[in-house]
Amino acid sequence: MDHWLSIEVGNGAFPASAWKRAHGDDLIEAALTNGARHWMWHDHRQGVVLEIEFSSEEQRDRFRHLPAVLAPLDAVPDPENALFVYPGRGGGSGSRVPHRPRPRPSSGAGALPEPKEELTMGLAQAEPPPVRF
Repeated sequence: MDHWLSIEVGNGAFPASAWKRAHGDDLIEAALTNGARHWMWHDHRQGVVLEIEFSSEEQRDRFRHLPAVLAPLDAVPDPENALFVYPGRGGGSGSRVPHRPRPRPSSGAGALPEPKEELTMGLAQAEPPPVRF
């Protein structure tokens, strides 16, 4: 059974690609020396994703808590908003078609007011009496 770990790093104070160049080799070396079977990088406009496959959950979890992994994770461009580490495959396993930005739900999402019905009483119209000569 495959046990994947995904590390997604988004752009922030500097591009995630610069973080990949600075720390990518160290992460791969730590993964390979701790039992990784496969690994792959995915570059996106929003950042980078590293997917690593291990033979067991124990290897994956041990790798995740190594100092050689924690130090690069502390150095990502935006650690509070653009760092995601989770078991399983991540950003590169989806569709090959780029996602188009969608309009924000707040733009025009408010309900339009209901049209008001005009109430009529159904009274007869008053007409002047016919004029006779």
